[in-house]
Amino acid sequence: MTSENAQNPGPGDLGSTSENTNPAPGAAADPTPGNGATPAAGTPRRRGARPTPLPEDFAEFLTDYAAVLETVPLSPDTRRTYVSRVRMFLAWLADGTGRRRYRGDPLTNPTARDWAVRDYRLYLLREATPKRSVRYCNNALAAQDDFYVRLGLGKANVGRDELPKTAPKAMDARAEIRWLRAVEAWPHARDRAIALLPFYAGLRIGDIVALDVDDVRLSARKGNLRVFGKGGKPRDVPVHPALAVLLQDWLDERASWPGAATERALFLSRRRGRLTTRAASDVFTAIAEAAGLEDATTAHVGRHTFVTRLIRGGEDLITVAEIAGHARLETLKVYSQPTDEDKHNALRHLTVDR
Repeated sequence: MTSENAQNPGPGDLGSTSENTNPAPGAAADPTPGNGATPAAGTPRRRGARPTPLPEDFAEFLTDYAAVLETVPLSPDTRRTYVSRVRMFLAWLADGTGRRRYRGDPLTNPTARDWAVRDYRLYLLREATPKRSVRYCNNALAAQDDFYVRLGLGKANVGRDELPKTAPKAMDARAEIRWLRAVEAWPHARDRAIALLPFYAGLRIGDIVALDVDDVRLSARKGNLRVFGKGGKPRDVPVHPALAVLLQDWLDERASWPGAATERALFLSRRRGRLTTRAASDVFTAIAEAAGLEDATTAHVGRHTFVTRLIRGGEDLITVAEIAGHARLETLKVYSQPTDEDKHNALRHLTVDR
């Protein structure tokens, strides 16, 4: 991760497909292949998934970069994001005739590189449609740094804006109820479980698709998930009673799915094999649309909501860090910052002459 980086990542993500999660009665779910397959001819692509065409020489830079990323110890999600952000930068550079705009080639000349990256940062903040956040721009600059380092030019000399002192985006109370009701009404047991794993267990989208059947331990009174988070570090996450019901519903239904007897993955594609992160992300997009939420709702928003509720409910930071898989307590301090909802609520103290 409706997300800003939902472009088709190109060479670094060949084979990833999305799945249709819209609840059409009687329609077959998941008409597209799962991991490692190429979509069948005529299969509709996910909205926003068509990449911006690049000039041949720029495309070669991107292909070479994606190939290098496959050899370094990065998560698949990080590789996809880096390739996507670099593709967007190269597309902007090509569209703006970047090599004629600067005195030198931004892909070979350090001075032209600095100017191009600075201009791109300003473009994202002020001119892009939609305008990007400071957090997004800083992430885009991190991808460009990686790209230029692997080109041999080193990082661009570009400053970073400080992130606003605001807590990560979480659902407010009304959005939470609408989300829960939309999940309850959703017809697919698999998708209902996926949708509430971030909300009730704080899982990342990568954590969800990496779960195996034997990572789920349910009993009459308690439940636990064995989660392998960033860096492959394991942690045990308690299962909320409402989530336990959904997981059991899915486990019961899963037994009848193709490949269930031989596949270890908890969440399956209709075409056998483990569900992709893109397909799991589509679950959130579809359910959020059904809920009619005003703001984009992703797995990360669900996870932020989980952490926010625990911290603001007075739970110990060490406990929350262990459940959510945060290696550093410092990371959690941002959740004590005011949210956008807090800022809007602050205006209630102002006088209005009615």
